[in-house]
Amino acid sequence: MAENITAESIRVHLDDLVLSSSHVEEFLHELAVAAAADLSSSAQDVSCSVTVVRRKKAATAGSSDARALAMDELQYAFLDGPCLSSLRENATVHVPDLETEHRWPEYVAAVNHNVLGSMLAVPFRGGGEFQAALNVYSARRHAFSGEAIGRAESFAVQGSSSLRLALRIAQLTDARDDLAAAMVSRTTINLAAGAIMAQNRCSQETAMAILKRASSTRNIKLRDLAASVIASVTDNPTVTTHFDV
Repeated sequence: MAENITAESIRVHLDDLVLSSSHVEEFLHELAVAAAADLSSSAQDVSCSVTVVRRKKAATAGSSDARALAMDELQYAFLDGPCLSSLRENATVHVPDLETEHRWPEYVAAVNHNVLGSMLAVPFRGGGEFQAALNVYSARRHAFSGEAIGRAESFAVQGSSSLRLALRIAQLTDARDDLAAAMVSRTTINLAAGAIMAQNRCSQETAMAILKRASSTRNIKLRDLAASVIASVTDNPTVTTHFDV
């Protein structure tokens, strides 16, 4: 029963982090910190990180400390390691003792065995929406008992819904920002075309043709050229849209 209460408290805490974080990177950092705090014990401190696959490329999205980040970056450099294997296989990968580990030979050889003895990688449940894994590092060999592995897996399960929500919010935010940028760009171009129409007493079609020709000739982006046109005819070149608050 206590185990269920603990799992529920983790889920509630992570949901609170989603709501209180100003952006997804902050949430993922706090997620890694929370995992390290939850999985550490009086006998050892562990380092944690969260790897997220974006545009088919894995990257550390949050880490509890520099050690976890460095160990992750090393895996990405060799394109192999416990975390990447966990993501590919969608399964927990346990490295009880780096000294006797024969998988990923290049990565294992490059790891500083004085600061790392064992590792654990647990996938989050993305349900096809995303790929992510929780990485846990310890300086001790054989640091992760069956109970510790189960706890890490439970944390990943409880954190999956919060991570899914955070990534969805980030996607919506990116889409909103892209739309806002496109609207400002379109408004800038239309205003510049209007200025050219007034100066040359021409149609909108002709004004747009002038802008596009000048953009191509000068090798300048159309929006940047439009902004310079607006700046040349007004003391306040700032462009806003009806949707600006």
